[in-house]
Amino acid sequence: MSSIAAPQQGLLRQYLVLTKPRVTQLAVFCAVIGMFLAVPGVPPLDKVVFGTLGIWLLAAAAFAINCLIEQEVDARMARTARRATAQGTISPAHVLALSGLLGGAGMLVLYHLVNPLTMWLTFATFVGYAVIYTVILKPRTPQNIVIGGLSGAMPPALGWAAVANATPAEAWALVLIIFIWTPPHFWALALYRCKDYEQSGLPMLPVTHGSKYTRLQILLYSCVLLAVTILPYVIRMSGLFYLAVAVVLGTIFLAHAWGLYRHYTDERSRRLFRFSILYLALLFGALLVDHWALALLR
Repeated sequence: MSSIAAPQQGLLRQYLVLTKPRVTQLAVFCAVIGMFLAVPGVPPLDKVVFGTLGIWLLAAAAFAINCLIEQEVDARMARTARRATAQGTISPAHVLALSGLLGGAGMLVLYHLVNPLTMWLTFATFVGYAVIYTVILKPRTPQNIVIGGLSGAMPPALGWAAVANATPAEAWALVLIIFIWTPPHFWALALYRCKDYEQSGLPMLPVTHGSKYTRLQILLYSCVLLAVTILPYVIRMSGLFYLAVAVVLGTIFLAHAWGLYRHYTDERSRRLFRFSILYLALLFGALLVDHWALALLR
């Protein structure tokens, strides 16, 4: 039994890797924060559970399609060469079946158990990431992560729609934060993986414009990010606690970007990349804490 179970577990893990679970977790986390910010108190449990499930399923489906489309590119990169699609251990037909199963289930859950608006917004996000970004933008322009970043920035609006059946200005303010956060986050990774991207043939910014220019862009986007994260306070969506956290986190982010611009090392680039993930989680967590604090005061 154990000799049979081991290969099956290995295969299941390969399928799981195709859904990029770490990236999916961050996206779903931002969607859940959007759900809790959409109402003054605690949102309906069924909307949270089924909204989270449906958004996760469609996100996983999009990432699986991304791996299939980029299997030749992944095979040329050390970071992604072990993916099952890159090695050919899982066939394209099986990946399409996986994506179809996950995506179809996600759409059914969202349409019937949440609301049609969330389903259509999430489906549009799927198309934006799996087709517009992966097929059209990523292989053609070094601004791919900027233009295609809207798809990755959508989770808060999806979560908000799941609970409120609407996407007001507050939801789009959260989308804007992630949209501006995405380029410095991703370019930090691209800098220390530059050789990988050279071998892949993808026109990533460090490859086409060099390290110095990319670091300048990271610094500029970090400045804009600090300004944009103050927007929830400006529109009275949040209070002083969030404002203080946003300023502190933004200043640390900016310090990392400034250090990287002044003197590049792979380790500095890794530190910025790792901090950017923690930054987003803490920022959205602060929004939630502030939101509940304001609700109690009212």
